[in-house]
Amino acid sequence: MIEGVPALLQAAKQAQSATGAEGGGQAAGAFKVSLNDGFADILANAAQQAGGNLQAAESVSAAALRGEADTREVVDAVMSAEQTLQAAIAIRDKIVTAYLEISRMAI
Repeated sequence: MIEGVPALLQAAKQAQSATGAEGGGQAAGAFKVSLNDGFADILANAAQQAGGNLQAAESVSAAALRGEADTREVVDAVMSAEQTLQAAIAIRDKIVTAYLEISRMAI
């Protein structure tokens, strides 16, 4: 399982470079990954961008209440924020499960 992490990082980097070359920007929900980043750096980056996604959805919702945003924009932002939150919860659950499994190991 640990051997697959560098391959995953390499695939993410290739996908990022392909997206940047084709679309000229960063895909929604994607985050920058460097092969030199540690696991903690990757998690911190993902958490920071997830928070930014949630704040963006909140600001679009507030703009809709002021009459400055279209309903479709609000729905898209809220659905994206919901997916981000569900992914963050799933990652948290996996980390807690792994920690509990490691803590039960005999030394």
